[in-house]
Amino acid sequence: MSRALSVDLRIRVLAAVDGGASHREAAERFGVSAASVSRWRNLRTHQGSVRPGPLGGDRNSHKTEAHADLIMTWLGEHRDGTLFELRNDMAAQGIAISKSVLHRFLVRHDQTRKKRLAMR
Repeated sequence: MSRALSVDLRIRVLAAVDGGASHREAAERFGVSAASVSRWRNLRTHQGSVRPGPLGGDRNSHKTEAHADLIMTWLGEHRDGTLFELRNDMAAQGIAISKSVLHRFLVRHDQTRKKRLAMR
């Protein structure tokens, strides 16, 4: 995973821009992209700081977790149901969730949907 560039570097690049350098000139001088200079200026303008935000992590599971009761109820009623059937039933109710997101939800909740042959 990549790391964010230091706040010190960001401040020096923006100081060069404030001193009259263009985004491209400042980017070339400090070895960063012109797009990064633009993003850092926008950060400073809108947030007042050039601190980087958090990298990585889960940002979407809360959307699925909001429907946890509905999903678990469906699983209780359809013991032999597939992820595709679950996804289609959710879509019929206006909830758009992909099969892979449903799979990750089931893993988080220790649910298994694997079909197994009857044991002898």
